[in-house]
Amino acid sequence: MGELENIQNLRENFKKQNKSCFILGASGATGKELLKEILKQQLFSNVTIIGRRKLTFEEVAYQNVNQQVVDFEKLDEYSAAFQGHDVGFCCLGTTKAKGGAGEAEVKIEELNFERCTIFKPALILCDREESRPLEWCARKILGCLSHVMSITALSVPISTLARAMVNNAVIPSDKKVELLENKDIHMIGNQDETKTS
Repeated sequence: MGELENIQNLRENFKKQNKSCFILGASGATGKELLKEILKQQLFSNVTIIGRRKLTFEEVAYQNVNQQVVDFEKLDEYSAAFQGHDVGFCCLGTTKAKGGAGEAEVKIEELNFERCTIFKPALILCDREESRPLEWCARKILGCLSHVMSITALSVPISTLARAMVNNAVIPSDKKVELLENKDIHMIGNQDETKTS
């Protein structure tokens, strides 16, 4: 069976399981794109976004998205917001300079999830609301170069990252913790990129 048929079959089987998911960080660039991809693929029977504030959506596609507002300083008081979900997506990313290298991975492994995938994209090609002048320049240069040559080691379009996160959720794995680097993100995210169910 080809890769394209396989991901389509995996999605169909996943849909039949009537699973629910939550997204942390749906107000950021990656979280917004992930939510859009999740709703587009219609894989989950229930989608909840968890954040500091309620988000406003105007499109009809978002009308059934549940929202839970939590205080991240007092997460213990909001444990109910995380219960009853089969899959969790955390898009509370940061720059490599702000985040401690490897610290997040160690802390996540200590939580002992049934399955945990950590995505480590290179430069994410997207339009950010916050100002990062050097990143902006790099995005423009790499964005242009990506049309004439393969630069999958240096960057990833945000849509490919979001699709990789969703595709990875339907792909069975016996690994308890897996780390996906930029090359893996491209491979998984480009499976069936033109046709989602």
